[in-house]
Amino acid sequence: MRPTEVPDVGVSDRDGDATDRLDKDAVRERVWDDLEERGEARFPFPPHGRIPNFAGASEAADRLADQPEWAAATTIKANPDAPQLSVRRRALREGKTVYMAVPRLADERCFLKLDPDDLEDYDAATTVSGSSTHGEQVGPSAIDRVDLIVSGSVAVTPEGGRIGKGEGYSDLEYAVLRELGLVDDATPVATTVHERQLIAESVTIEAHDVPMDLVVTPERAFRPEGSAQPTGIDWDLLTDDRVAEIPVLERLRTS
Repeated sequence: MRPTEVPDVGVSDRDGDATDRLDKDAVRERVWDDLEERGEARFPFPPHGRIPNFAGASEAADRLADQPEWAAATTIKANPDAPQLSVRRRALREGKTVYMAVPRLADERCFLKLDPDDLEDYDAATTVSGSSTHGEQVGPSAIDRVDLIVSGSVAVTPEGGRIGKGEGYSDLEYAVLRELGLVDDATPVATTVHERQLIAESVTIEAHDVPMDLVVTPERAFRPEGSAQPTGIDWDLLTDDRVAEIPVLERLRTS
């Protein structure tokens, strides 16, 4: 399949020069529309405004599980979205511990720990609502080192640049884990997407954006030669109000 073609909107790069790079909002809308119009989107509908579920998500999870990064991991940090539900369930069934962030990191105990040894119903525990019921909510001191991160994406560039739904929490969760010493440059970051979420053009990716080391679709897996991972929290990007809303940020800033 061809990568999704997105119209060039002529944005500027970090130096202010006009480039052929694309605006993230334009990419999101184009990919959401494309998945919906081609019948490749899956529940929940519409795909817009979210990490879109897609036809073949379970097959992409199976292909991810065939990769060496998955085999080597005993602890996985995963996003809570529908297209990665099969990833979370497979991880538990293979005896891997799964961490999911508390929505918007709104609690000092900012992650939910899903320990396969402590759970009876993996299917229930891995849903968005079920994770808060069945998972153990833990703070930074109780989080194990993470061996693999699985992120949801709206789109992925040829270089592995990830475009999320625009709220920035996935990148912030990575930054928090990095500040806590629970991930480093050797920790692979993967995503599972539909082929039509792979865009042919480049997008301006900022220093705080977490690039993908492994991209998996139902048809293939590949490893982009992208940028280095962020080294931690970029405090200059966070307002005082934003920090005040996220207890773990307040703790890290004053530690």
